[in-house]
Amino acid sequence: MALILIADDSPTEIFLIKKMLEKHNHQVIAAEDGLQAIELALSKKPDLIIMDVVMPNLNGFQATRRLSKDPATLNIPIIIVSSKNQETDKLWGFRQGAKGYLCKPVNEDQLLTEINTLLSTPTSTS
Repeated sequence: MALILIADDSPTEIFLIKKMLEKHNHQVIAAEDGLQAIELALSKKPDLIIMDVVMPNLNGFQATRRLSKDPATLNIPIIIVSSKNQETDKLWGFRQGAKGYLCKPVNEDQLLTEINTLLSTPTSTS
């Protein structure tokens, strides 16, 4: 199916999300922080990125902003999956370029619905 990058500093979260995705035949690569997520996005060109917010070196909002502004990665949809669940956090995530925002603990059905929606939507180059 799709190559999905998970960016999260929690090995437990990576394991749980990876397990959900692999059940549905997705390939998964993982990054431990925002800088590593950017490097992997540039080198591996994943079909979609699942981004945590609270990470060392470069947080998920900063990484999302960089990826959504870079011509090499701006068409890769990003879903923020975070424990930051305030409306202002969600709004800020979308303003940085995220296409989806889900709160932890993430619900498998919601995550897969969001992924399927974003992967079936043609990306615009506006």
